[in-house]
Amino acid sequence: MEIYFQLVRDAEGLKTACEELSNARFLGFDVETTDLDPYKGDLRLVQLSDGANTKVIDLKAFGGGGSLAADPSLAPLRELLASNAQTKIAHNAKFDTKWVRHHLGTEVGGVYDTYLASILISAGEGERRHGLADVVQYFLGRTLDKSEQVSDWGVDELSHSQVEYAAKDAAIMPEVREKLEERISADGLTEVLRLENECVMPIAEMELNGFYLDRERWQEQLDRVRVLQKKAGDELQDMLAAGVAQASLFGRTEINLDSQAQVTDALLNLGVPMPNTTRAWELQPLAEQYPVVAKLLEYRSVAKAAQSFGDNILEFIEPKTGRIHADFRQIGAPTGRFSCSSPNLQQIPHEAEYRRCFRAPDGRKLVIADYSQIELRILADFSEDKQFIEAFESGQDFHSATAAQVFGIAADDVTPDQRSFAKRLNFGVVYGIGASRFASMTGLTLAEAENTLRKYFATYPRMDDWLRTQARNIITERQTRTKSGRLAKFNFDENDRSSVGAAQRYAKNMPIQGTSADILKRALRLLHDDLRGTSGKLVNIVHDEIIVECDAAESEMISEKLGSAMLRAGRDFVKRVPIKVDAHVADDWTK
Repeated sequence: MEIYFQLVRDAEGLKTACEELSNARFLGFDVETTDLDPYKGDLRLVQLSDGANTKVIDLKAFGGGGSLAADPSLAPLRELLASNAQTKIAHNAKFDTKWVRHHLGTEVGGVYDTYLASILISAGEGERRHGLADVVQYFLGRTLDKSEQVSDWGVDELSHSQVEYAAKDAAIMPEVREKLEERISADGLTEVLRLENECVMPIAEMELNGFYLDRERWQEQLDRVRVLQKKAGDELQDMLAAGVAQASLFGRTEINLDSQAQVTDALLNLGVPMPNTTRAWELQPLAEQYPVVAKLLEYRSVAKAAQSFGDNILEFIEPKTGRIHADFRQIGAPTGRFSCSSPNLQQIPHEAEYRRCFRAPDGRKLVIADYSQIELRILADFSEDKQFIEAFESGQDFHSATAAQVFGIAADDVTPDQRSFAKRLNFGVVYGIGASRFASMTGLTLAEAENTLRKYFATYPRMDDWLRTQARNIITERQTRTKSGRLAKFNFDENDRSSVGAAQRYAKNMPIQGTSADILKRALRLLHDDLRGTSGKLVNIVHDEIIVECDAAESEMISEKLGSAMLRAGRDFVKRVPIKVDAHVADDWTK
């Protein structure tokens, strides 16, 4: 495709270029950088296009050897990027906005992310890829040459083909948005795309902020875990020795504790009725009866922690900040939940020994808040079950109330074990659990599990109706939605009971878990706006939990802002059930 573009390398040209583009409603927006990490590379180009007129701004000509953010001649560019009057259309906008925020000191206003739009349209269906070239091919039927993407963007003089490549990526964005928007509107995804677009900048900011990890505390924890792993391994070897087929004249016979086959054989020889697999949830019911199974689960937990959360985490600390700047994928699952990598901060173990390593630097505090039983409240709202809703309105502990119903006792008489049992039951229902799985989780017989579920659903009949309707409708409609309109599509063979069962379980859970993700994203946007002008910085999220770092003197004020943003977000989506947020101020990431 032939396009008109202009390379801008001086202050006067930049001012004129920004003026020419200021009347456009939509601007294609892209950047070229010398690295993938804004802390390691330079921002070389910023490209903006109204579709007919494309400006490629070479930032190597600005900054005067100092900071781009301090260069007054870049003020017109910063103003244009920050304005909400023009929608900035970018593909994987988090990347572009992050670089602009870090190097130009500018928060990009009016973001439209075609990458997120493409993912929403696919609705978890099929294996379609969502890179820009793939999206252009799929929606426009054209080929976009990306060969210059990996060229050297740090050279003194860019080649004509490099500049043209950069220009084309920006110039095509208004057309891509127009085509995507047709599908977004037709599929009823307008509200959820707005939600996602508004969340781009908060996530870019959070990744730039990073989460402070105390290196010394982490090393202390690793040393402790290694000792625990060796101790648990030695004890497990002793317990399994009698079940090892090959006896030894020279002491106990050791097996590979990480070999499922060897461990299973040893346990079977010890008379443990092993299931077909050794997944933790299937072994858990056996742990109370067989100490060797309990020891195996203990060993595996410690071994996994040592492998997944070891010295490798320290490699992610950025030397310039002393912080971990993880990568959060905004639609990490079809439900809309985030995923995280490099490293995965959402899977840091809950134990205080790990969480205390993530702390506020001196003079700062962490404000930590999470939604209380948000998925159960969403289910109550969806189902409109009177008793379910009243249980939350009363303010009583919901798990204790469920235990009282199931065991036929007064709420004050519920034991911690009974409450734990009811908690597993409540959350199991959210995930579409059946009697067979519940029996495996709890050690009940199938008949006992069926009877327990029968009592549960008799207590909350409208909730039972809603879950059954979800399961029934998925067979004919093949799709379901969250409160924001987020869509999930299903393909399965109606004659395959396993596939049908999996689809029905997901059809029950997706609207609940997905609405929880919707609420979190709305909260992040509200919080982002509320934190302006304060010392508060978003540093981490974990599903229904938000962590903010701030000056100690502002911690109570920030705590109020965080709680308020989360409550307002919850009430935007859940109308019939009270939303509860638990917040506290701490020195580190512990309860």
